[in-house]
Amino acid sequence: HGGSSSAQERQSLLESCRPSALLTMAEERPPPMTTLPEEQLAPLLREYNLRVLPQTPNLLALMTIVRDAKTRHPEFIHYSDRVIRLLIEESLSLLPHVPTVVHTPTGVDYAGVAMPYEGLCGVSIMRAGESMEVVLRQVIPGIPIGKILIQRNEETAMPSHYYTKLPPDIKERWVLLLDPMQGTAGSSVAAMKVLVDSGVPPAKVVFVNLITCPEGMKHFHEHYPEVRVVTAAVDMCLNERFYLVPGIGDFGDRYFGTV
Repeated sequence: HGGSSSAQERQSLLESCRPSALLTMAEERPPPMTTLPEEQLAPLLREYNLRVLPQTPNLLALMTIVRDAKTRHPEFIHYSDRVIRLLIEESLSLLPHVPTVVHTPTGVDYAGVAMPYEGLCGVSIMRAGESMEVVLRQVIPGIPIGKILIQRNEETAMPSHYYTKLPPDIKERWVLLLDPMQGTAGSSVAAMKVLVDSGVPPAKVVFVNLITCPEGMKHFHEHYPEVRVVTAAVDMCLNERFYLVPGIGDFGDRYFGTV
């Protein structure tokens, strides 16, 4: 969207995410930040293949605990897992279900639907994406899970691909791609290239993500518009270190206790 006013708004948003703006004076704190306002989120939902969990008071409370720098390691895992469970269940609702009939204890038949678990696998983007595997296995015991190791240069935020291990029949499966943080989207785009090169159609991938941002969604959508993204929150922007703001910090370090 062009225009000088939108450019000025964008510049103002970027300035608000810089450390100098986040704390202008030692004795002052800036106003608390929130996620992307509804009026700025609505165009993203229209333009991108994006689904955001309903922002219920319960979800906001869970996310507040996870975002809090003072949250201890055991609590961080517990409350992160609760959000991840919501994301997994929401992502499964996007997959094709087939009609089925079951016989109930009351002696009648019930016309329902069957879950498509047999043709599904997970793929985690190491290392942070591995934090989502436990919940995925709780929801779907025995699900095959592949791994892709993508590491980004902390100075440039450019991704490098180091390792891949995928189910041998992955091109025949639906894929839940797991990574809690999408900042620049460099890692998720690189992981998608690995999947596509392995024969997976982008339309059969659901990207399960805890937090994203407008910059990341734009970059990801430009490369893989067919991929559906399910997230719990859309943050305001990236700061100068390419961290999401207000963000969580390094999710993998906090989850695995290596802060």
